[in-house]
Amino acid sequence: MDLINWAHRWAIPQQAIDELLNLSGIEQQQTAPLPLSEAATQNNCRLDASNNYGAQLWRNNVGVLYDDRGVPVRFRLANESQKMNKKIKSSDLIGIRPIVIMPGHIGQTIGQFVARECKRSIWTYKGSDHEAAQLRFITAINNLGGDAKFSTGEF
Repeated sequence: MDLINWAHRWAIPQQAIDELLNLSGIEQQQTAPLPLSEAATQNNCRLDASNNYGAQLWRNNVGVLYDDRGVPVRFRLANESQKMNKKIKSSDLIGIRPIVIMPGHIGQTIGQFVARECKRSIWTYKGSDHEAAQLRFITAINNLGGDAKFSTGEF
């Protein structure tokens, strides 16, 4: 594995790779960046949210575990039942960002609910049942004044 592939695997930003190569005196052939994994786009999205928007995003893991009585315990937002999970799927990252409200609440800061459904950097929406269920959650959040969208790495 070469340095460029390794750097992309660890989601090191292209700008940092270019600077390292320049500092090392290595001439870089101009090539298109490799596609980033979903995990890498999640990391990039979280960094962008925190560094540029003051937002905090947390993983919203999904699944079902069984307690000591054998009763299923579901976790992830909007995963209250198997039937519900087929219709609506909450986003990979859930968080909050500060918003300064004007006239009626001058000077106060409120938190706006934020959700990001992270996808690989080369992803495009195809309308599968899974993606449609994710879009239903995104639409519900946006309709209630939140900020939700699909992301390929940007906040």
